[in-house]
Amino acid sequence: MRTRFACLMIVASALGVSVWAQEPAAAGASAPAGRGPAAPAGPTPRLADGKPDLNGLLNGGPSSQDISLNLMAGEQIVLTPAADKLMKGRRPKDDPEANCLPAGVPRMAPYPWRIVQQATHVFILFEANIHSYRQIFMDGRPHTPEANRWPSWYGDSVGTWDGDTLVVDTVGFNDRFWFDAKGHPHTDQLHTIERYTRKDRGTLVVETTIIDPGAYNKPFKIGYTARYAPKDDLMEYICAENNQDVTHITTSTP
Repeated sequence: MRTRFACLMIVASALGVSVWAQEPAAAGASAPAGRGPAAPAGPTPRLADGKPDLNGLLNGGPSSQDISLNLMAGEQIVLTPAADKLMKGRRPKDDPEANCLPAGVPRMAPYPWRIVQQATHVFILFEANIHSYRQIFMDGRPHTPEANRWPSWYGDSVGTWDGDTLVVDTVGFNDRFWFDAKGHPHTDQLHTIERYTRKDRGTLVVETTIIDPGAYNKPFKIGYTARYAPKDDLMEYICAENNQDVTHITTSTP
């Protein structure tokens, strides 16, 4: 039953229909209700080394339908002419996420996700779209040299601490994923800088700077607030590439 529901959610996402009624409507918006009780109250938990403890399951992320809904105050998206033409020519059935491919960065499906924090790595586990994960290197290494880097869906991520904020710098993306269901594009020049700040026991504030001179005339920032759900767990989510239902997706001619 859950698998069938998941498939329907993918199709709805590709059609540009809101798949989560409480999906954040603006930067800094509260996270959706999720499956569990209200977010826990209290101060930010810390690890033995004094760093904020980011571990846990979260609900909430940027709008999977339109990334512009999460723009920070004063920010704007300015596409290059080529990127604007590419976006206008895209159709819902071609959305990589609808075809069971990774969402990339900063896009996230409106399902729970989990942070696993270690001294040398931080992992982000996604319940959807394909039950995938990101790895962020925390051991002080630089980015893999471009000549040795293989363009990927989640890129090459290295993390550092800026006080109590985890800063994740990512390069090395492929150009295959969309930022949202509207088809906001990017190129392999994409560079993201994410800032994760656990404000208290119940909330995580995320701010992402998107830099891509190949598709946007200037960088822009988006933000959202996610909610911790300590009594929830990730559920199995099955989605296979070459989803046959996608061929049945139709939309009106723009």
